[in-house]
Amino acid sequence: MGDASPQILGGTRLPDFAVLSERVAVALGQNPSLFTGPGTNTYLVGTGPARLLLDTGSGLAGYWPVLEDALARLGVQRIEGIVLTHAHPDHIGGVNQIRERLGEVPVFKMPWPRQHTLAGPDGGVSPIAVANPDDLAEGPLETLADGGIVRTEGATLRAIHTPGHAPDHLCFLLEEERALFSGDNVLGIGTTVIPAESGDLGDYMASLERLLEERPTRIYPAHGPVIDDGTAKLREYLAHRRQREQQVLDALAAGDRFAMAMVERIYVGYPESLFPAAAQSVTSHLRKLEREGRARSEACAEGGTRWSLVAGPAS
Repeated sequence: MGDASPQILGGTRLPDFAVLSERVAVALGQNPSLFTGPGTNTYLVGTGPARLLLDTGSGLAGYWPVLEDALARLGVQRIEGIVLTHAHPDHIGGVNQIRERLGEVPVFKMPWPRQHTLAGPDGGVSPIAVANPDDLAEGPLETLADGGIVRTEGATLRAIHTPGHAPDHLCFLLEEERALFSGDNVLGIGTTVIPAESGDLGDYMASLERLLEERPTRIYPAHGPVIDDGTAKLREYLAHRRQREQQVLDALAAGDRFAMAMVERIYVGYPESLFPAAAQSVTSHLRKLEREGRARSEACAEGGTRWSLVAGPAS
C-alpha cells in the first residue's frame, strides 16, 4: 500500500541563478537540506530597474553574493519590495540580511495568526520555536491580505490566502503570465509536509481546490524546478492527498494505532530520515478524519496518541 517509487526533493540540484521568463528570474537561497531540496527559490519579479523579491531564504552568508550577482546580471538597481509567502524560517530568514545591506526595503506578508506557535525541533520542520514567527524579521512588515495586490514595472502579483501548510500562507498569481508562485503549497518535486501543530489538512485541500480554480499556466515553487503545467500539477496533488487518506484508513483497518506505525506501512521506499515529517502529515490526515467522525483518538498513559477507526453504520 506504500508508494512504489517516491519522488524525493532532497538531493535535487538547481543552478544558483536562472532567467525563467521575461518577468521572472530565480536566485537560489543557498540553504539546501532534506526538506528544502537544493534550497529556497527566491524570485526577482518585474521587467524594470526596480523589482520585487519574492521570499528571502534563510539568511545564510552564501546567499547575498548569489543575489548580488543576480541583480547585476539583470541590470536591477533596486529591490523595491520584498513579498513573503509565509513566515517559516527558510522564507523569512533573509529579510534582515537584505535590509542590512539595502536599507528599509518594504516587506509585504500576511500576519501570522496569534493562536499559532511555530513548532520547534521535535516538530521536524522548523529549526526553532517562536511564538510569533513574524518577529524573525526585524523592522516593520506591511500587511498583505487575501486579494491584495503588489505591483512593479511589468508585473502584478495578486495574493491568494492558502492556509494548510502554514496559517499565514499566501500564494501569488502573476497576472501577466497567469502563473502561480506557490510557496510551499506545491513543490517542484515531491509533496508538502502538513505540520501537525500549525498545519491543517482540511484547509490545505481547500487551498489546492481554490488554486485549481485559477487554472494557472506555470507554477514557480519555493523548492524544486519550475512546473510547466500548473493545472495538471494541482490535480495531481489533490489526487495524491485523497490516495494518502485512503492509505491511512486502510492502515487503521489493518490494526495500526500509532502515526509512526502507519508511516512505516505507507512510506515504503522513503528514507527513514523523512519519517518524523511524514508522521506529521499522517497525523494531519488523522485529525481531519476525526473531525469528520471517521476516526477517534485517545491519549496514552505512557504518552502519544492512539488512533482507531470509527465503524460505519451497519448495512
